[in-house]
Amino acid sequence: MENNKIKKSDFHPFIRFFVFLVVGIFTILTLYPLFWLALSSLKTTTEFMKNSMGWPLNPTLQNYPAAWERAQFTNLFINSLFFTVISTLAIIFLALMAGFAFAKIQSKATPFLHGSFIMGILLTLQSIMVPLFLAVNLVGLYNTRLGVLIPYVGMGLPIAIYLCTEYIRSIPDSVVDSARIDGASYFRIFLNIIVPMAKPVAVTLAILNVAGTWNEFMLINILVSSDALRTLPVGILKFTGTLVTDYGRMFAALNIGLIPMLIFYLLFRKQITKGVAAGAVKG
Repeated sequence: MENNKIKKSDFHPFIRFFVFLVVGIFTILTLYPLFWLALSSLKTTTEFMKNSMGWPLNPTLQNYPAAWERAQFTNLFINSLFFTVISTLAIIFLALMAGFAFAKIQSKATPFLHGSFIMGILLTLQSIMVPLFLAVNLVGLYNTRLGVLIPYVGMGLPIAIYLCTEYIRSIPDSVVDSARIDGASYFRIFLNIIVPMAKPVAVTLAILNVAGTWNEFMLINILVSSDALRTLPVGILKFTGTLVTDYGRMFAALNIGLIPMLIFYLLFRKQITKGVAAGAVKG
């Protein structure tokens, strides 16, 4: 059997050099902002104002404990973790259930309901911020955890349902039909067959929603006013003002907020790669 794998030797040396050069440039462009952010967090505000791009002359780590205390990062971390985990799990579970219903359970209402959810992909957060704020106020959920979770889940469901529906459609109908003949209910089929087979798309949704919710700023900023409910992106805003910005502590705060995402990607990089590839190709 002929080996169809592409080898490095199949490419001209100039092409390989050009590819490595382009990849190297993009790597530098990606890592340099992180490197600059780390260096800037070691400067005082005065030193940063004098030399924003240079190496810190008198590096200090005092910005980190000062930033942690001023922004109350313990509370911010707990809130960010709570909203991220709960909304991500809710989106995955509800999207898988809806995707299973749209893909495998025939009904006259399916095209209309599926189309209604998919239309949500066209909505932007900016276009619904004012009515969303008014609706949350009207039902008495302003400044509550539930008032934040419901919009988070609602904003994440359209694309999640689309991906789950397309993925579950690729699962052979004979699998569901055989289980139905054996007397299994749709809910049992969903838990025992669909959920295990849909792990790749679930991983894809987890990646999208963990990163999106952890870094989300606009919704949480308009839906809560209490410091007890604010998350990391809003808490970091404390270091900026109209007239004065504490750059040293602000960069330290940005680093603190960035570290969990870096750890997340480093720990789950293989699962992230497999999940994105499988979730995209399978659909």
